[in-house]
Amino acid sequence: MNITVRTPGTAAPIGYFVHHQGRGHAERCAAIVNALPPQRPVTIFCARDDIFPPLRSGVEIRLIPSLFEATGDEAVTDFTAQPDTLHCAPLGWPGIRTAMATMAQWFMTANPALMICDVSAEVAQLARICSVPHVKVLQHGTRTDPAHRAAYDGAAGLLVPSAASLAQDDWDASMRAKTHFAGGLGVATALPARAAARARMRLAPDRDVVLVLSGGGGTGFPSAPLAVGARALPDSQWLTVGQIARDWHATEPANLRHDGWVDGTGDHIAAADCIVASTGNTTCQQILAAGKPWVAVPEWRYFDEQVEKARVLHRAGVAHAVPGLPSSVQQWRAAIRAARDGHDPARQQACTDPDAAATTADWLESLIARLWSRDPAPLQPISHADALADI
Repeated sequence: MNITVRTPGTAAPIGYFVHHQGRGHAERCAAIVNALPPQRPVTIFCARDDIFPPLRSGVEIRLIPSLFEATGDEAVTDFTAQPDTLHCAPLGWPGIRTAMATMAQWFMTANPALMICDVSAEVAQLARICSVPHVKVLQHGTRTDPAHRAAYDGAAGLLVPSAASLAQDDWDASMRAKTHFAGGLGVATALPARAAARARMRLAPDRDVVLVLSGGGGTGFPSAPLAVGARALPDSQWLTVGQIARDWHATEPANLRHDGWVDGTGDHIAAADCIVASTGNTTCQQILAAGKPWVAVPEWRYFDEQVEKARVLHRAGVAHAVPGLPSSVQQWRAAIRAARDGHDPARQQACTDPDAAATTADWLESLIARLWSRDPAPLQPISHADALADI
């Protein structure tokens, strides 16, 4: 068995676990690894290899079984309680054993400089158990449970793919001391001109356009409340992009158009006057960079991820958050009006950094140098007050 021995000057590899639900995890992974020095090899572990943007040379993808999708080979009747220190650890799953063994084997033979985990509490803890320093991607949500805390406390660094102004209040000093904020990471934020976008989409240049963005990480928005919204604002053209759950009882007016999945949302966002969207990471960064009035509607996710994201967006004054899609004409009119009245495009655009990938790569390289130095310099925490002062 060949085991790599690190020598001075050797660019040891980075490992990178990527959760395959949605596209945001893969997009920010690609942005980071493509910004790293070309001599830094990277091995990505993921259950899919078709969700990544183009990757530079020196980056490989190793397919592993999904950690949460059953295949039919699971044989154990799982009646034992799951410990609070784990999130997804069913018994008798050969796929989980294969995935974890693949990463553990790589830890032993590659002698990596760092493991990045986006996201899994179990994979983060595996790296720590295997004596490999790891960076844990920190997402919004109610994540004070023992499993998340073990992953965060054991991490050499935390990476937040959003602005410091959108930090949660419960991210304590010990977490902030090792956190790098990267608003806009992995998201293409350049937009075409509004007039050109409307011409391509065959939209009237002067008509009000409400865009509904429905993400791909869940079942999508239902069509019935969108029909109510379109009826509430009959002079506006309503467009939807993404996954829509069609309700048999929805009576859709003529000013509601479903465009489905599109290659890119740039034209739609550029053409919009107001946006209704969930609070998934990619969607958030695109809307913030565009500086558009936004009704933020959290979809169900584990640990209330989108609920907490909507809360901080509303607090920061960069979106008008509502608990769910409005259910009446009056509620729709009030929500759209509130989003437009409180609109501050400069405040929104300050939440994204066009250099997020480069600064993240620099932070990772500095962290690696510090980890493997005999005399590491102390990290300085970022306070919530400092974060708010930046907006």
